[in-house]
Amino acid sequence: MRTTAVILEGPRKLGLESLGLVTPGPADLVVEVSHSGISTGTEKLFYTGTMPPFPGMGYPLVPGYESAGEVVEAGPDTGFRIGERVFVPGANCFTGDVKGLFGGASRRLVTKASRVSRIDPALGAEGALLALAATARHALAGFNTALPDLIVGHGTLGRLLARLTIAAGAPAPTVWDINPARRDGAEGYSVIAPEDDPRRDYRSVYDASGAKGMLDQLVMRIAKGGEVVLVGFYTEPVAFAFPPAFMKEARFRIASEWQPDDLVATRALIESGALSLKGLITHTRPAAQAAEAYETAFGDPACLKMILDWSGTA
Repeated sequence: MRTTAVILEGPRKLGLESLGLVTPGPADLVVEVSHSGISTGTEKLFYTGTMPPFPGMGYPLVPGYESAGEVVEAGPDTGFRIGERVFVPGANCFTGDVKGLFGGASRRLVTKASRVSRIDPALGAEGALLALAATARHALAGFNTALPDLIVGHGTLGRLLARLTIAAGAPAPTVWDINPARRDGAEGYSVIAPEDDPRRDYRSVYDASGAKGMLDQLVMRIAKGGEVVLVGFYTEPVAFAFPPAFMKEARFRIASEWQPDDLVATRALIESGALSLKGLITHTRPAAQAAEAYETAFGDPACLKMILDWSGTA
């Protein structure tokens, strides 16, 4: 069995190739992907060659961990049926010298049924956003956490954090973004420039920007005993001046990637209507235009979320 997949041979060396797939077993599904998302976090770091050393990393690799598609083969031990719509968080299913760290940007995937989640077919391309929404939920639902009253960054992750905060019944957070073009699209909360915000008493600040040098500025904005949560991915050492943090008795927390229970809870929120994924996908390109799509996803400030459409690919 073969498939067409995105291959990242090295920094900025990206294209489509035909790859072999492993033979599915009794607990495996074969999924025909209709849409896959491009991550502006970890995928961008691999694309630009700035990803710090990470277990399993290397080139060549198939990027992507946000895929939605249809089950076209189901092993007898899977409990799935052909035709079911599922979300796949990447797959290590390619033969040959291809790294399987992510593996979602492919027309077909072979994956353990235990790794996928059933989704509503009505979601369409938005089904590929499930992992990102689960990542936002994981940041909010960790041990002994407080919901944010300030979110830094109004990208896709920042918007999901804000929507989930409101869905939890908390007061609407304030959101910062330095890019005027990204201050649109708020649903029930306000987005402003940092310099237009006079507050210095935030209880919980979530940084979804991944920007370097933010901690000192954020420490000055929290109340005594306040918390700063790092939700982005940082390629350089994260540092802060100790005296202001000492005076504030600041607390710092890091939120990592989603866990299976986050995926289950997020899917339930979407299906109940408590969480909307509308308006987060701004760009869609055919998979055949993958090279152009990745450049746009990482280089165009107006691109909030890029989706590859695999429907016309063999």
